[in-house]
Amino acid sequence: MTRFKLSLMMFLQYMMYAVWWVPLAAYLTNLEVGSTQKAFILSSMAIGCLASPIIGMLADRFFAGQKVLSMLNVLNAGMLFWAGTTNNPDVLFVCLLFAMLGYMPSWSLTSSIAMAHLPSEQFPKVRVFGSIGWVASGVFSIIFIKFLNIDFDGTNIPFYCGAGVSLFTAFTNLALPDTPPPAKGQKVSLIDAFGLGTVQLMKDRNFAIFIIFSFLSLIPFAMYFSYFSEFLLHINTKYISVTMNWGVLAEMGFLLLVPGAIKKFGLRKVMIFGLVALVVRYLAFYTGDITNQSWMYYIGILIHGLIFGFFYVGGQIYIDKKAPVELKAQAQGFIFLVTFGLGLLVGNLISSGIIHLFSDESGYSWDIIWGIITIFSVSLLLLFMLFFKDEPIEETVH
Repeated sequence: MTRFKLSLMMFLQYMMYAVWWVPLAAYLTNLEVGSTQKAFILSSMAIGCLASPIIGMLADRFFAGQKVLSMLNVLNAGMLFWAGTTNNPDVLFVCLLFAMLGYMPSWSLTSSIAMAHLPSEQFPKVRVFGSIGWVASGVFSIIFIKFLNIDFDGTNIPFYCGAGVSLFTAFTNLALPDTPPPAKGQKVSLIDAFGLGTVQLMKDRNFAIFIIFSFLSLIPFAMYFSYFSEFLLHINTKYISVTMNWGVLAEMGFLLLVPGAIKKFGLRKVMIFGLVALVVRYLAFYTGDITNQSWMYYIGILIHGLIFGFFYVGGQIYIDKKAPVELKAQAQGFIFLVTFGLGLLVGNLISSGIIHLFSDESGYSWDIIWGIITIFSVSLLLLFMLFFKDEPIEETVH
């Protein structure tokens, strides 16, 4: 029953987000939002990650994790509903900013809740239900377009769907296994108050290198994660959400391979495989564009799970092993702050600048855009292989 509750938690938590996030860039394009303003709206997710370590600190020291999660989802539901009622870009940014301040900490919080009740090596078997929920969010698109004959992708309807799922999830969170704060009653320093206790782990050279490359990896990752729906819109893709969800569908299988891959190859090689997949993605996009072979785009889409599962979920397992028990929730929040917070924010701004630089009234030079991101991904892979050293993961357990 515990495994079921944790799996349902992941399923709903990722469904509520994917249903509106995946088609967001296309919606902003239809609203004719400027490139800089679009970048900041898309970066509401990244800014929301800034709250992750603080929320992690609350779950570490003051409140039960499942109760914190429930309150975050109530806030997210209210803000998404408000976002659906406006087409003013400034108001939309405010709505999504507060929605993400409530939602993004939930990624690290759900991870720490799951790992509190399961061995961290078994975490991918529960996390895979988040991928299932992400894919299942495409059902909303199919229902509205195919059965109700109502446009879905590129409209405000996904916000209302996300709000409904979020509110329902807030109630189911209260039935999760009790996850009391492991460091309750301990003295709180100013560093703890801002959720930055994990910074002390940066004294470990390998850990510091892992954090740096996790940050840098989000620069190429952002071009797909935040802007690929805009690319699909420009090549006249009808089912944008469903098309991108093929990648998350494949992610299910890759996530289940993570525990066995770590055991067989070690964590370092597993994360390297994830970065190799990142190179393959953008090489496929570049090659597909210059040869006019659209089927190659699906290589880049389907390999998404290998990138996310092997590098980012593998990174979560690495973090869990390195962090002492009183910092585990903060540590999960810290890695999300570095990656989907600061990394995605910088990545979105750089991606927006590249797209703007290589586009004009006649269209987009996607071959140049994909080529630049491919070169960056190759450089990232080679430098990671050079600087990140192997270490026995068992020795880092606290």
